Amino acid sequence: MKGSQPELRRTLGLMQVILYGVGLILGAGIYVIIGDVSAISGNAIWISFILAAVVASFTGLSYAELASVFPKSAAEYIYVKHALGINFIALFIGCLTIFVSITSAATVAIGFSGYLSVFFPHHSSMVYAVILIIVLSFVNFYGIRESAWTNSVFTIVEISGLVIIIIAGILYNSGNNINLLELPESATASYSSSVLAILTSTALIFFAYYGFENISNLSEETRNPTRVVPKALLIAILITSVIYVLVSVSSIVLVGWKELSSSEAPLALAAAKAFGNYGIILLSVIALFATTNTVLMMLVSGSRIIFGMAKDGAIPSIFSRVQQSTRTPWIAIFTIMIFSIAAVILSFGNIVTMASLSVFGIFIVFAFVNFSVIWLRFKRPSLIRPFTSPFRFKNFPILAGLGLITTIMMLFGFDKSVTVSAYVVMISIIILCLFLTMTQKNKPKHTTN
Repeated sequence: MKGSQPELRRTLGLMQVILYGVGLILGAGIYVIIGDVSAISGNAIWISFILAAVVASFTGLSYAELASVFPKSAAEYIYVKHALGINFIALFIGCLTIFVSITSAATVAIGFSGYLSVFFPHHSSMVYAVILIIVLSFVNFYGIRESAWTNSVFTIVEISGLVIIIIAGILYNSGNNINLLELPESATASYSSSVLAILTSTALIFFAYYGFENISNLSEETRNPTRVVPKALLIAILITSVIYVLVSVSSIVLVGWKELSSSEAPLALAAAKAFGNYGIILLSVIALFATTNTVLMMLVSGSRIIFGMAKDGAIPSIFSRVQQSTRTPWIAIFTIMIFSIAAVILSFGNIVTMASLSVFGIFIVFAFVNFSVIWLRFKRPSLIRPFTSPFRFKNFPILAGLGLITTIMMLFGFDKSVTVSAYVVMISIIILCLFLTMTQKNKPKHTTN
């Protein structure tokens, strides 16, 4: 047998993991998707942010429990495998999670190019997005410590940008009467159309919360992961929820939903109302940091999912190879890079469609994660759980149950075209999983220790 593969390097502490989660969540949506969401729910987008935060909290607690029990890369795949014991379903969830990482990286890279066009308006946004993914893939390859350091710096920068928007909203308002419940005309025809608009925007806004679960995929590079990862998950969700609601209200106060929805750089437009051209430049620069940060973290987490699944034997073992000097899963890293570039090219720059497909996929993953918590509570009640999701009725975890119900409900908040496209993606992933299962079964078995 050849020399054993080197392990990933455990270098991350609590603060680094919290900053990783906060940076990933904040950059993923608020700088990119807020304009598109305001077109659906108008000035009432803050309600959708609160609803999305509640749904994220239910599922976040489920992730925290499972992460404390199974501190491994490829978190969702591992959770479902241990809970249900059905390898094919676990493989499907793992591949779906990889798909979500790829489409999310592509979506935010396109968002990055929108802010960059403030400075370079006559160049192709697709080219900017592709270059960003390539550069950040090399940062990912260079090492997790370097990636985490980059993330920490960029997270502080992007939080400062959101604080500027919040302060601007407070100063600019100064007694202005803004109707924070105003909806677009299409959503005011009836009570049901108003509710549908709020739910639809909640489903899309969830893209802004997507990212907290990827904290679990750093378990093998975190010191004391059974304690650090659950704590980091919950703190990251709490911090970002407060910031999101304040920013959404401030943005509406500054420009109103109609202007916000028509801009490719919505928060830069909001800043311009308070600070003029200086505000546009400042927020555009900060947004470039934020979106860059999120793309980097998506590429990191996606590569770790591939690495973890390959290490477990679910996909070809070549993807578990670790580069000796950097101690990073280099083949997985460049695989994610190639597919993310392909997603940018195939999307034709359409952020809403790409984001919607990402969120549809993550809702399915979340449903299985919540179900895994419920199933394990009954199947393995004596399992040692360093962290347990609170509130239960007998053995039934109430919040995991609510997480399961709400994520399934959110699947009905998408329009028909997104749903059809999502079904095509699901079927394609199932076919891929069948192929992988047959390939892995036909491989000769090797005993390793």
